Amino acid sequence: MDSGTIVEWRVHPGDTVHRGDIVAVVDTDKADIDVEVFDDGVVEELLVDPGVEVAVGTPLARITGAGATVAPAAPAPQAAQVVEAPAEPTPVPVPSPRAGADTDRVRASPRARRLAAARGIDLHRVRGSGQRGAVVAADLERAPAEPVPAPAAGPSGRRSDAERQASMRRAIGELMARSKREIPHYHLATTVDLQTAVDWLSTVNGDRPVTERLLPAALLLKAVALAAVEVPEVNGSWLDDGFQPATAVHLGVAVALRGGGLVAPALHGADTLTLDELMAGLRDLVTRARSGRLTGSEMADPTLTVTNLGDQGAEEVLGVIYPPQVALVGFGRILERPVAVDGMLAVHSTVRASLAADHRVTDGHEGSRFLAVLDRLLQTPEDLR
Repeated sequence: MDSGTIVEWRVHPGDTVHRGDIVAVVDTDKADIDVEVFDDGVVEELLVDPGVEVAVGTPLARITGAGATVAPAAPAPQAAQVVEAPAEPTPVPVPSPRAGADTDRVRASPRARRLAAARGIDLHRVRGSGQRGAVVAADLERAPAEPVPAPAAGPSGRRSDAERQASMRRAIGELMARSKREIPHYHLATTVDLQTAVDWLSTVNGDRPVTERLLPAALLLKAVALAAVEVPEVNGSWLDDGFQPATAVHLGVAVALRGGGLVAPALHGADTLTLDELMAGLRDLVTRARSGRLTGSEMADPTLTVTNLGDQGAEEVLGVIYPPQVALVGFGRILERPVAVDGMLAVHSTVRASLAADHRVTDGHEGSRFLAVLDRLLQTPEDLR
C-alpha cells in the first residue's frame, strides 16, 4: 500500500493509552484496519483528521510517557516511526461540548453510524462501550435491527464497497505482478500421506463438541510453523537487497473475503501455539477478516504465508510469493489416493503440499528439505500438540 485514510479516532488528546490499545481505524484497500499503540503513555496530539488520506509511514499521533511510538498510517512493516517527546508531557484536556451544541446527538464512531444506518438500528437504544460512552461498531453486533429511519452518516473518508473492491483487485494485481517480475520463483511439490493424522484427529475429536473440534488445517499450520523453525531460510523477508531472517514464525493465512478479494493476516508465534490455540486463532482470524476487523499488526508482519484451496476443490496450489516474504506454502484438497504401504496397495488420505520460494535466498535443496521436514512432522501428529 502507498496510502491510507483515517476513518475514526478512538482516543482524544489527554487520554491514557496502553500497549495494544486500538487508537484509530484506517481505511485500506482490503478492510478497515484497527491501528494499535505500541507503548503506554498519554495522547498528546492527533496529527491527522478523519477523512484525510496520508502516505504510509506518516505519523498519525504523538504519544508521550513511557514510550513515544507513532502508530503507522497503514499496515506496512516499515511504517512505524518514532517521535522524540518530552519525558514529562502535559496532557491536553478533552474539550467540553460547545454551548448550543446538539446534546441529543448520540456519541458514536463514524463506522458505528454507518453500520446502524445499514442495519436500521436506533443509536439512542444502544449502550456504548467506547470512550465516554460512545457507541462503537462492536456494540452494534449485540443490538437488534429495527425499522427506523437511517441517520445520516458524517464524512469519514471511507470508500464504498464497490470502490474498495476495485481498489483491492488493482492492489493485488500490482503486488503479484511485482512479485513475479522481481522475485525469481521456483516451485516444488510433494504428496503427503495424511492417514495417520486423519485417524489421530478422529480420535481426538471423538468426545469434543463441534465448536471445539480440530480441523486438519490446524495440523497443517502447526507443521508448517515447526518446519520453518528447522529450515529458517524460508521464514523472513528480502529487504535492502538482502535476506533478513525473522526472529519468530508469524504465519500469514490467506483468507478469501465474501465480497471477493483476499487478505493474509498473521497468526503470531504460530510455532509456539498449541493445536487448540491455533484452531481458535484461525477461527477468530477468519471471522474478523471477513467482517473487516483486523488489526494493523496482523496485516503488517507475516513472515511466511500459507494458502489452502482444498475447500474450493483444487488438488494443488502453485502460489505467488507475497513481497517482501521469500516463500509461500500451498495445500490442496485432502483426497483418498492409492499408496504403497509395506509392499501392499492401500487407500490413504493424502494432500498435495507445495512450496513457492525465492531463488535469491534458497534453492531446490533447501526447498526440498523444508517439504521433507513438513512431511515428517505430519506423520506424528501427537507430537504437534
